[in-house]
Amino acid sequence: MAVSNGYRPRLGPRIGTRDVLAAVVLFVLSVVAASIIPHEHRLSLRWPALLLAAVGCFSLPWRRRYPFAVAALAVTCGVTFQLLGFDESPLVNSPVIVSVFSVAALTDRRTAWSVASAAAAALIGVAMVHDPRSWLQPDNVATLAWMALPAAVGDGVRSRRAYVIAVEERAEHAERTREQEAQQRVAAERVRIARELHDVVAHHIALINAQAGVAVHLGQARPQQVFAALKDIQETSRSALDELRVTVSLLRQSDDFAAPRDPIPGLAQIPALLASFERVGLAVLHTRQGDAQPLASAVDLAAYRIVQEALTNVRKHARTDKARLHLSYNRQWLTITVQDDGCAAPHGPQPGTGHGLIGMKERAASLGGKLTAHPRPEGGFTVTAELPLRPGMPRDGVASQALLEEKRP
Repeated sequence: MAVSNGYRPRLGPRIGTRDVLAAVVLFVLSVVAASIIPHEHRLSLRWPALLLAAVGCFSLPWRRRYPFAVAALAVTCGVTFQLLGFDESPLVNSPVIVSVFSVAALTDRRTAWSVASAAAAALIGVAMVHDPRSWLQPDNVATLAWMALPAAVGDGVRSRRAYVIAVEERAEHAERTREQEAQQRVAAERVRIARELHDVVAHHIALINAQAGVAVHLGQARPQQVFAALKDIQETSRSALDELRVTVSLLRQSDDFAAPRDPIPGLAQIPALLASFERVGLAVLHTRQGDAQPLASAVDLAAYRIVQEALTNVRKHARTDKARLHLSYNRQWLTITVQDDGCAAPHGPQPGTGHGLIGMKERAASLGGKLTAHPRPEGGFTVTAELPLRPGMPRDGVASQALLEEKRP
């Protein structure tokens, strides 16, 4: 029969010194108890009692590996004690008591009480056969109590052991979970910072490349205007360095007082962003619907980056000099739409290259919003992002809020 509650008997249990000493003590007590002659107040060593005590007591060191076999052997010795009339003291049944305790401590509750009941039934039954008296005699009740006591104590020990094991397992699981959560947070932070770096570098390098091309063209046709183009390159590169400094500062420890405290970009910087595109030949028509609502800082940054990346893609891929930016506010959501009339195909990421659209979708999804990007039937490309004013707002609020906006006079 298998044992439960996390206990697994070892293939080769070591018998310790304490096990041997305990067996010797119980052997001496059993022999002394069996040698007492009632009503004569003297001891008489009886060899059958000596043999039975030796068999029962010196089998106890193996009780952890063979709990049921040791219990059966101890009960057999106890029954033989009863048949020979050596039952003057409960000490003669000490091997039975210890073996029942071991079964209760190493197995489940039902098995423990079954073994205790079987042992009590065997000892009381043999006692009644040997000396037919009423089964309510005090000796029988005492035998029943002596079998129930080790079963109860052993069950308590087993329960305590199982509780300690469960607490340790929960603590280990919590520790592993904390480590996994920490690793996931680190990975998410790396992805976020990589996304920030991609948006900053892609935008500003695209502008610098366009401005450098203008400078080269002006250098051949109108050398006097090269200075203005180079000035634009200088300002764009300085802006790129400032944003990179702010982004890289996220890698610093929170208690590093030397870390920059520059403001994070948001929709308030949209006019400056559009002006930078206009300097490189991309005119952006900016419109807005609804009253501007206060945005959470994460949503404000995501909205700015999405506009920045979408317009950068227009400048790099659409082969057009015009684009449209529309911001629509309602009570709970901000909708960003960027459209152009140029070439639609190059907007999609090429295999093994661009991550702009992927990054924009990840930004929107991380806040509980969504982003779609698709070619327009009449030509060009459309990027639409729906962002909650507060991160984590459920998606089902979009439709209901749209209906409310339509019904509003």
